[in-house]
Amino acid sequence: MMMEDVEVGQRKQLPNYLLDAAGISIERMPMLNVIFDRMAASCTDSLQPMAGTPCYFSVNGITNDRVGDIVKDYEANAVAAVLYAEQWDSRVIIMLDRDFVFTMVEAMFGSDGAEPPLDVERAFSNIEIRLVQALFERFAKALQSAFAGTSNVTFRVERVETAMASLAIGRSGNMSICANIMLQALYRGGQMFLIIPHSALNPLRQKLAHVVVSDGRASDPRWREQMESEVQRTEVTLSAVLDEKMLTLGDVVKFHVGQVLELEATPRTLARLESNNQVLFWCQIGQLDGYYAMQVADPVDQKREFVDDILSR
Repeated sequence: MMMEDVEVGQRKQLPNYLLDAAGISIERMPMLNVIFDRMAASCTDSLQPMAGTPCYFSVNGITNDRVGDIVKDYEANAVAAVLYAEQWDSRVIIMLDRDFVFTMVEAMFGSDGAEPPLDVERAFSNIEIRLVQALFERFAKALQSAFAGTSNVTFRVERVETAMASLAIGRSGNMSICANIMLQALYRGGQMFLIIPHSALNPLRQKLAHVVVSDGRASDPRWREQMESEVQRTEVTLSAVLDEKMLTLGDVVKFHVGQVLELEATPRTLARLESNNQVLFWCQIGQLDGYYAMQVADPVDQKREFVDDILSR
């Protein structure tokens, strides 16, 4: 009986072994595109308070490559961080090329982009390394937020490297997913490479095969409160319309002082309360303390008003 249970368990695991051997297909995991788009959007939002100029991030492509092939072209021309994902017991690489680093340095220190981009072959300075360390912390949080709902994982910056040969997160021939995220700022930009080994994503295959529509970015309560406060303080102009009458231009030119224009409205007619040519409420009109006053009687059914307006034409 126990041997039969073992054989059944092995048969159930066989498809997983076959999938592991075949590797990860990006086309069969559309959720990866959503996750990387979320990360790009989160990076854009996160850097707005820090940079003196708008910085935009967008996904330029997702590929399947070997780790060694990805990093070999950026020796001494990039800086990278190794992130440790405790829940996955795996490591992820975020790599920034030289143009990315120089663009972010200028954006952070108030450049207006008038000077040409820096084009020199030199080692990164201590200030530049400290800046990218702060960026890596933010990018790690953005990636963690992007995976929310798909995997409850936290990413911790383990080390920062400028020597690409030191980026050992397994064998150099191991296959990985590489997302190329482009930075645009100061009329120039750079590239970020997010490298996640297949071994880390294999347990998530089923979740990544289905697109989750909900936004994975964490809400910012301070931003929400600020937005709500500013919206409530916005000034609007209201107009009350008791009745309307269609006249020809010939009738209008015949108007004279003292002429009375008859309306079809009665004391019980509801006035239309409008703002920016948009009907909001039906109101009763009256007087209060010597002023005209409006009392809201019914909300306006926008859909019904639209249909009535179309039918009346």
